[in-house]
Amino acid sequence: MTTKERVGVLLGGIGPEHDISIATGEAVHAALIRQGYDAVKVYVDNDIDRVLRQDPIDVAFIALHGPYGEDGCIQGLLELMGIPYTGSNVLASALAMDKLKAKELFRLYNVPTPPYYAVEAGDLDRLEAIHGSFGYPAFVKPRRAGSSVGAGKASNPNELFERVKDAAQFDSSVLVERFVAGREIAVGILDGRALGAIEIAPKGRFYDYKSKYQPGQSEYHLPARLSPTRYKGVLNLAERAVRCVGATGATRVDMLVTEGENEYVLEVNTLPGLTPTSLLPKIADGAGYSFDDLCVAILDRASLGMKSSVRTTVSTAAVSGAPRAALADAE
Repeated sequence: MTTKERVGVLLGGIGPEHDISIATGEAVHAALIRQGYDAVKVYVDNDIDRVLRQDPIDVAFIALHGPYGEDGCIQGLLELMGIPYTGSNVLASALAMDKLKAKELFRLYNVPTPPYYAVEAGDLDRLEAIHGSFGYPAFVKPRRAGSSVGAGKASNPNELFERVKDAAQFDSSVLVERFVAGREIAVGILDGRALGAIEIAPKGRFYDYKSKYQPGQSEYHLPARLSPTRYKGVLNLAERAVRCVGATGATRVDMLVTEGENEYVLEVNTLPGLTPTSLLPKIADGAGYSFDDLCVAILDRASLGMKSSVRTTVSTAAVSGAPRAALADAE
């Protein structure tokens, strides 16, 4: 795209990761302005459709995280309005955000992931029976949330009940995983190709919300401290995981690497954070992309998932308030 097109940086949102989205959006907006783009900040709430119709944009840079922003909802709206957007399409966004469905795809395509089960919030009274012989420790997280919101480790039945109860505040369905002791690795992906892998060494019990977003709470090793052969294998596994869910553009794959030479994929993030402490910018920097370069690269890959040029022309004209004659000509 050209710098003359109007770029709307969509930030905020109505989910629990609102503050992280604001930080990402502010950083992206500043980068695009530095690079000469006509970029505006578009704060997302329940009236986002009206906002986009009253003050049209040519392309959307999605800087949202979590429910209603990362899960295909905003992508579907932009498809209907004919506004090209960054990141993955509706289906890939929904699949990657739904940790249960993503894991089912990982298993289908032989991508290793920790054993798991899902429990509904209404089944808390049956939790002990559902857990059965699954064992401890276990790791609990909301089924459709990010940034480690509502996530925690459980080492006994009482802790499991509390962790599931906490996670259920963010999603009616909760994922329980077998806890795997290993090093946390994140792989940055652009256009399906790995940029590199970073190792995270959190100072707390695990890489939680505090470790991710408060400076000084984690140490980072870029590249990850792996043998050359294993490092290459981790990159290849991350690329396979991205293909499983059909994600495109800039993504991040979170993994665990054990001392026993096993690797496990935890999840694929279709809209990874772009804040000063975020992992993707660190990985991209190691691959030769400055923060501004990364934002421009993401923006250059904006598209409509439906890939219909006729439909795009008609919809864009409608959003821009074009006269009916213009629409007839487009058709």
